[in-house]
Amino acid sequence: MWHDTGTHAGIMPPGGPVQPYEHAENPETKRRIRKLLEVSGLLDKLVPVTATRATQEQLLRVHTRDYLEQISAMSAETGGDAGGFTPFGKDSYEIARLSAGGVIAAVDAVLEGTVRNAYAMVRPPGHHALADTGMGFCLLCNGAIAGLHALEARGLDRIAFVDWDVHHGNGTQAAFWEDPRALTISVHQDNCFPPDSGPIEDNGEGPGEGFNINIPLPPGSGTGAYEAVFDRVVVPALNAYKPQLIIVPSGFDAGAHDPLGRMQMHSGGYRSLTQKLLAAADELCDGRIVMCHEGGYNASTVPFYALAVMEELMGDSSGVDDPFLEIMSGLGGQELQPHQDEVIRRAESLLANL
Repeated sequence: MWHDTGTHAGIMPPGGPVQPYEHAENPETKRRIRKLLEVSGLLDKLVPVTATRATQEQLLRVHTRDYLEQISAMSAETGGDAGGFTPFGKDSYEIARLSAGGVIAAVDAVLEGTVRNAYAMVRPPGHHALADTGMGFCLLCNGAIAGLHALEARGLDRIAFVDWDVHHGNGTQAAFWEDPRALTISVHQDNCFPPDSGPIEDNGEGPGEGFNINIPLPPGSGTGAYEAVFDRVVVPALNAYKPQLIIVPSGFDAGAHDPLGRMQMHSGGYRSLTQKLLAAADELCDGRIVMCHEGGYNASTVPFYALAVMEELMGDSSGVDDPFLEIMSGLGGQELQPHQDEVIRRAESLLANL
């Protein structure tokens, strides 16, 4: 909660005609998720996993030494900008190390059997950060760092990422671009962020060719499109690849009314996608799923998406109804549309490469 993104107006720094306001990536959605878990009664049923700071060795598996030294020095003073719309305040680098370390701790807890699956509620997010620069509010590529920990330190041979954030998971893609030990799947809004990133044609290179799958859905896609993507591309890809661990960069900004996306997902959709992933994980890797929190910027609705996901991961029900579900599920265009189906059919052809 103390990671300070300053007084940006959404994503724009204040100054000139831009009046200081609230940065889009602020603590409130995360605080409200925790509060809803608390009042729903689910928080007391969770097994807590304590985060420790990721080590230099763990960070260097993804990031360059120069980049880490640069943001560490800025963080020790007054903060700065890690690049690509990623402002941060004093001590944010140490908080980012805790964020990455929290996902590592979740991976360890799952691999050791302490828990069957885990949700790493961490901040700052991670899936846009590249080796030598921050991007899209992300200082460190949390999921990729934890994935390489699973491969390098925990002896796994194959892991998979299923990124359902509305923005392309370019940082995770870059970390494993030439690495066949990870299947990286990103289901995102076409050309939303980063610009010109995540086309369906980008499938990896060298030994990693064929192991990166992008599904850039058209703006306005609803639960029908997402369900079809998971049934026809994501789950078949996981079945073909047979990962020993599934990591989900879990952004809730594909939800309807999110200020930084134009999709129409709702809590029922996220519940269904979680069920599909759990069924696949039960079949493939003893149910081992780690979700790491990414985006989601509508503070009113995001907690209910997270509650639905958490209930499915726990196999429990809080009895709390989502008051937004009825109106969101009734939005026009929730069913799979022909232009969305065309994208999914193109993505299906990528399965032949696995």
